[in-house]
Amino acid sequence: MPSPGRKSAPALRIAAVLLGAILLAHLVERAGRGTLLQNAKILAWGMVVVIALAGFGHIVKTWAWRVALRGEAKRISFWRTLGLRLVSEAIGQLGFVGLVFGESARVSLLASGVSMASAISSVAMDRSLFIAAGAVVTITGICTAAFAFAFSGVLRIYAGIFVFAVVFLLALAGLALHKGWPLFSKPAHAVARIPWCRSWINSKKAVIESSERQFLQFHRQSPHAFWVSVILNLASHVLAIFEVYLILLFLGAHVSFVSALILESLTKLINVIGAVNPGNLGTYEGGNMVIGKLVGLNGAQGLTLGLCRRARAIFWAIVGAFCLAWYSRSNGLVKPDGNAEIVTGVDLCR
Repeated sequence: MPSPGRKSAPALRIAAVLLGAILLAHLVERAGRGTLLQNAKILAWGMVVVIALAGFGHIVKTWAWRVALRGEAKRISFWRTLGLRLVSEAIGQLGFVGLVFGESARVSLLASGVSMASAISSVAMDRSLFIAAGAVVTITGICTAAFAFAFSGVLRIYAGIFVFAVVFLLALAGLALHKGWPLFSKPAHAVARIPWCRSWINSKKAVIESSERQFLQFHRQSPHAFWVSVILNLASHVLAIFEVYLILLFLGAHVSFVSALILESLTKLINVIGAVNPGNLGTYEGGNMVIGKLVGLNGAQGLTLGLCRRARAIFWAIVGAFCLAWYSRSNGLVKPDGNAEIVTGVDLCR
């Protein structure tokens, strides 16, 4: 029998989306619809450039993921991996739950020539390095903002605490890799104590341990590939900073690349905070208005920036949805041993 918590979860998500939509409508009215339409006209074909730049960013991130696949990357085409990344990011637009299902879909839809262990470890490594690179960008932006702007003493303390916490987590993650801590098997053993999960976890024990081994040994066995993946993930975040700079340049806002760095780093915080809100609707745009004021943007410019980036994300999410529909036409995946088996993202999350 479904628990009350499970029954209320969809209602809470729907309520969050509705509240976000109301907030977004209020922000549009506050900024002025006429001003926003004028900004849209100013951008015009500039949005095509922004969308193309984001597409290049997806290519860079796909390259980073293929590096994490190491030798098995040659068994699957670059365009398929690009499509799978777009599928993952399209589902990830739905918030934290979407991110989990998006990554599981990326694993389950991977080509038959790639082992399940390699698929899981490569996706886990790719996501981990992307988050770590994003954390480095966020730390850099916050530290830059603290020195560039006249933060109050209390705000500087909060910024310092946050930076210290992120640095601590990054150091802890590095230590976990160096020491080879059981990041997959230990949680799996804990979940196996639940009676209705025990048999499924035990049946996947070999895959879990193999994935964990490949994940932990990646930086030792393939140090060159590891650092190439790190650099590519950092490059994808730099492209996001350039996207901010480009949009503001099209809008006629005279901001420096450093200001774009600050905006992007603080936007990442908004994405983390708004993860509980499916799609981060309203909170993302409102956050852009608030942080935009730090670098001299008015409310309409900050909101336009948020709406442009939202439109870009929607465009590529639609492309990802088409990719998902195309790949889902297949009845199942074939394992390397030749036996057919239907594997879905839901199966991986049970």
